[in-house]
Amino acid sequence: MMSTIDVLSVPICNVTRAEACDFVYKCVDEGRAVSIATANAEMVMLAQKDRELHQYLLQADLVVPDGAGVLWAAEQQGRRFKERVTGVDLACSLLQEAAARQTAVYLFGGAEGVAAKAAENLQQQMGTLNIVGTHSGFFSAEEEPQIIEQIRSGGTQILLVALGVPKQEKWIRDHLYELGPCACMGVGGTLDVLSGNVCRAPKWMQEHRLEWLYRLLKEPTRLKRMMALPKFVAAVKWGNRQNDLR
Repeated sequence: MMSTIDVLSVPICNVTRAEACDFVYKCVDEGRAVSIATANAEMVMLAQKDRELHQYLLQADLVVPDGAGVLWAAEQQGRRFKERVTGVDLACSLLQEAAARQTAVYLFGGAEGVAAKAAENLQQQMGTLNIVGTHSGFFSAEEEPQIIEQIRSGGTQILLVALGVPKQEKWIRDHLYELGPCACMGVGGTLDVLSGNVCRAPKWMQEHRLEWLYRLLKEPTRLKRMMALPKFVAAVKWGNRQNDLR
């Protein structure tokens, strides 16, 4: 049983990236269908008002500490996550292991052509990666059963779902057991990074928990979404104060 740290009533697993990867492949080896979420401050705040998302995070098999905000929130409780496990980094670890094992991978989501470009880049970088299919995040209700069948019939064992929060989490919840024994991970903008459409922050900014600032500078339209951060800080401070008064 993995230990967790609760951040605003969302239990987040206290794991390293290597431990998370090992857990996923243990489930793959056992033929289990598992759900993986990457929790940052924005997702945690959204879960405060979205009951379905909150319930998903309570029931997910693995929720990793993706954002600097959740690391800070744990520290406000006098606790500490072993390390930050970003969705991009965990996805890359899973894909590297998949290349070594010839695990069947499916890339699902992003704008038209993004998943296919990500697959092309990964094949160039890893050579032997067994990608059994890709599909963009744009599809009709009529197309959805065909996508599910393609994922299932391809023997997919690792499915990266990039539909955005909370759509990707709810999609995984609704279809996890239709996909066969598959490890399904919501990855947000990871396919944009893997396709080369988006660059990550410099290493020093990642290490100093400033990746959010880099993304805001690169994409000023994210400002509205970033307003979740001060609300998150206030909610954590208020929650800790209430606990101190008990």
